[in-house]
Amino acid sequence: MVFYQFFENVWWLLVLIGVMIIIHELGHYWAARYFDIRVDTFSIGFGPRLFGFQKGETDFRVAWIPFGGYVRMAGEQPSDEIDPRGFLAKPRWQRLIVVFAGPAMNVVLAVGLLAGLYMVRYPKLASAQGPASIGYVKPDSPAAKAGLREGDIIVQIESKANPTWEDVLLKEVVSASKELPLVIDRKGERIPLSVTPEMDPKAGVGLAGWAEQTDIEVGGLVPGMDAEKKGLQKGDVLISINGQPIRTIYRIHEVLKESDGRAVDIAYRRSQDVKTVSILPHFSDQMGGGGRWLIGVELAPRVIYSKLSPAAAINESVKQNLKGATLIYQFLHAILERRSSPKSLEGPISIARLSGEAAREGPMSFINLMATVSLNLAIFNLLPIPILDGGVILLLLIEMLMRRDLSLALKETVFKLGFVFLMMVVVFVLYNDITKLLPG
Repeated sequence: MVFYQFFENVWWLLVLIGVMIIIHELGHYWAARYFDIRVDTFSIGFGPRLFGFQKGETDFRVAWIPFGGYVRMAGEQPSDEIDPRGFLAKPRWQRLIVVFAGPAMNVVLAVGLLAGLYMVRYPKLASAQGPASIGYVKPDSPAAKAGLREGDIIVQIESKANPTWEDVLLKEVVSASKELPLVIDRKGERIPLSVTPEMDPKAGVGLAGWAEQTDIEVGGLVPGMDAEKKGLQKGDVLISINGQPIRTIYRIHEVLKESDGRAVDIAYRRSQDVKTVSILPHFSDQMGGGGRWLIGVELAPRVIYSKLSPAAAINESVKQNLKGATLIYQFLHAILERRSSPKSLEGPISIARLSGEAAREGPMSFINLMATVSLNLAIFNLLPIPILDGGVILLLLIEMLMRRDLSLALKETVFKLGFVFLMMVVVFVLYNDITKLLPG
């Protein structure tokens, strides 16, 4: 079973990155052909040619090493023969567009995929439009030490007034060891506070130890366990457990732990009807950390689904991708300032696992992951690192400002350093992925 899941994950990773590579390289290819640059090779993968076909001047091929791809243009290297239809023979602004077209296509793909999803099924948390209400404060956490309580409403975080919980999370994860000033509303009284998130050693992000107040519903049922036997159904909204209001998943875990195997009374709402049922917990030691008591339900924040019009779907997709791009930038900035850890970076092993999990959840989850990876790939490629598209763009911009070419020796040195740096990043993310798989 483990080996089957491993190969399934690898397969879906290849599907995922295959689409990313094709779209990215098509951007370079189409832009090059628009400016009449001869394209000799369009390769998916690196190394020896596996199979392919010739169309016009271009050899479209699949190579042995699938992680990456390239478009080989005539006259691309300074050592190539002079060709009037070569890359280096074209004006710098045209070369700039050809290089930028690859990441741009990944952005277009990310926007298009999410827009398509939103036209079919647009998910929104039931609490998304409401205020950022705290539904749980973990004991001895930074939030607890700051004096925050359940029921507090965050009305300002740093300079952001009336934030949503999504805004709060975006600030939290990139602010490890950084003081976050807050203004909270506690029963009508405005109170200024500050919280300093701690670095999560495993995930490498900041955590304050709070959770949003939201409706919790049954996302699924474990066959044979007491919750299924007592008639709970997917979509039921959980109201209370042993008389305590359920505002977060953590409250359920706490009460189950305190029950020590004794039956718990759960009130839930189905449509307009409210019912109460007594459920006997089952102890599981497969969760790690010494095991815990379970009632046999998959818990999830309540989500409302709708369909958006094409215009609204595109607009929402652009907004979500802008938020995603901003978060990536904030993560990179936080890593440089040591407010986040490089451990938060995901490598091919983690992406393979996520690909397999998303594929098993269904097409919607896989397409959503594809949009996220496409946006990440675009931004990564635009980083000003030599050998990446962003590094080439930076050199072209410098040459445009100087109005002359940089020396060949300087370019070769810069690209060699960029290659070494990129290999160091690859080794690090692989090591990072492996350590995440290890226990402890």
